[in-house]
Formats: sequence, C-alpha cells, structure tokens
Amino acid sequence: MLDSKPYPDRHADLVKRCQQGERRAQYELYQQYVKAMYNVCLRIVNHEAEAEDVLQEAFIDAFNHIGTFRGQSTFGAWLKQIVVNRAINHLRSRRLELVNIEAHHFGEDDGPDFADSEPYDEDGVQLEVERVRRAMQQLPEGYRVVLSLYLFEGYDHEEIGNVLNISETTSRTQYLRGKKRLLELLT
Repeated sequence: MLDSKPYPDRHADLVKRCQQGERRAQYELYQQYVKAMYNVCLRIVNHEAEAEDVLQEAFIDAFNHIGTFRGQSTFGAWLKQIVVNRAINHLRSRRLELVNIEAHHFGEDDGPDFADSEPYDEDGVQLEVERVRRAMQQLPEGYRVVLSLYLFEGYDHEEIGNVLNISETTSRTQYLRGKKRLLELLT
C-alpha cells in the first residue's frame, strides 16, 4: 500500500517520538539536521557566532512547536523554513539594508565577458567553493541575502519579496546586481 502522505519522510519515526516528548529522539533529529541548517544560517547572517545562535533558537522553536508538524512536507523542509525565518528576523533586528539600486548605474557592457573558456577542473572544485564563499561574504548584505535565498535555498523572487518585505522586482534587481558584483569579485 502506498504512503498516504504527500511527502514521505525518512525521519517520520523520529518526529513522532519527538512529538511524544522523547528527548533522545530530539537529539537524534538535531544531529541529522544541525550541519545543513547551520550552513543555511551562515549563508544568510554571514557571521559564525550569530549563525550558531540563530540555529539554536530555530531548533528550540521547532521542538517547542513539533506538535504542529502535520507531515504536509518533509520535516527537513519544515525545519528549513523555521531556520530561514529565524535568520531573516535576526537580520531585521540588525536593520537589514538592501543596496539602493538607484545609486548604482550599470551599463550592459560593464564588466568582463564570463563565457566558459576553460574546461572544468574537478581537482580545483573545493578551492573554487571556498573562493565563492569568501566572495559572497564580501557582498553587501542585501545582495548576499537575496542571492543566498535564490541560489542556495531555492526561493523564487515572489517568496523572497514576501520574506524580506520587498517587491518581487526589487528581489530580481538585487539578485542581478548581486550576481554581477559576485562575478566581479571572483575575477
């Protein structure tokens, strides 16, 4: 017989045990998700200690409200939404300022052509990932947050607009400007 839930969850048993108040299950679920959710926090808040704090608050929220989890998505997706919301709220408390797009004038021919000119180097992938991570950290916060939500977290511009209380157009513009600036930092 097929599972009646729309999203089968490999951690359903752990979630059920958490809903019954089992602390060991909470610890096991925490261990399953802590690294991935920390990376989500770090990409958004861009500060290790703050990311750790946001992560802990998000897990506390999740475990305090685990009774409301109904399995309409995977537990991981539900938790990720809590983590992203916590991280965005943390940024708001730091008074997130999106880069004023009116203050920057970019022409179509600004910057180099980024066409692929060299073959893919598998050995250098880790170095490139680190280089991109460092470049992302140098972006203005508004660019970095929009790029992170769009590229890494899979949000669309409408969702980003809703989360950040900006228009969809502003989200798209922030994304394009941020991507352009990131590419400039990488060259």
